[in-house]
Amino acid sequence: MLRQLTTSAVICATALPACAEGSKVAVMSAFAPEWIALQDELANAEETVINGNHFITGTLGGKDVVLFLSGISMVNAAMTTQVALDHFDIGAIVFSGIAGGVDSSLNIGDVVVPAQWGQYLETIMARETAEGFAVPPWMTTEFPNYGMMFPQTVDVTSARGGEPEPKFWFETDPALLAAAQEVAGTLSLEDCNPDNSCLTAAPKVEVGGNGVSGASFVDNADFRNYVSDTFEAKVLDMESAAVAHVAYANEVPFIAFRSLSDLAGGGPGENEMTTFFDLAATNSASVVLAFLERMETP
Repeated sequence: MLRQLTTSAVICATALPACAEGSKVAVMSAFAPEWIALQDELANAEETVINGNHFITGTLGGKDVVLFLSGISMVNAAMTTQVALDHFDIGAIVFSGIAGGVDSSLNIGDVVVPAQWGQYLETIMARETAEGFAVPPWMTTEFPNYGMMFPQTVDVTSARGGEPEPKFWFETDPALLAAAQEVAGTLSLEDCNPDNSCLTAAPKVEVGGNGVSGASFVDNADFRNYVSDTFEAKVLDMESAAVAHVAYANEVPFIAFRSLSDLAGGGPGENEMTTFFDLAATNSASVVLAFLERMETP
């Protein structure tokens, strides 16, 4: 909690590296409840403020970390990730958050750790013709369309040098994914909120598969089915692929833990997020804490 910090805020006025020394794990969250759940376990907390963003260093799960909010959606997440990389010595990036479930075998409360992330709303808005929607002749796409929307790759420049690289999928670091797999079956997750709203199935941790991210909140069953069929996605959110993109460009290992707060329009009634938001955030934070205890120091 911010009121428990051991020092007053430090304002970093420049973009020079090393506001803090020593390799740290960046632990990011999109929403305050996830952030607060992790702060409750943080020791030796100190705060740094950069461009209005609060970065809290300390010890979590036996690792030196810098804890911060990504902000909601793709641009905010990319921006805060790069700010952290520019100002701290970051050895790995861990994202903790909620998501919409796409895979019909998953339930609200489950925590998913995808092996790769794609920016599925990076699209061509195609022209409608008598024969259907047509992509401009100089553009290509490897995925089927949803109406006028044709997904495409992004060109990525990185620390690797050379020409920009077209990419759709950004991979989770294999060693981090293996550590997540080790803890997946060892945890007991929450299945009821404090108000006794309970899940119909015991939540689990699932490691592997695909996740997708884009700048839209999805609550539409037909589009959910398209995302499942086209990308074989387990979850969708609004930040993870952007963070994975920045991590790839900087050659920093990345992993994201996403707990299902809703079914992205696939449920029988209204969207479930407000009912199970806190439970999902708690479960994601619990898995991240266990993961930090298991992972190798970067």
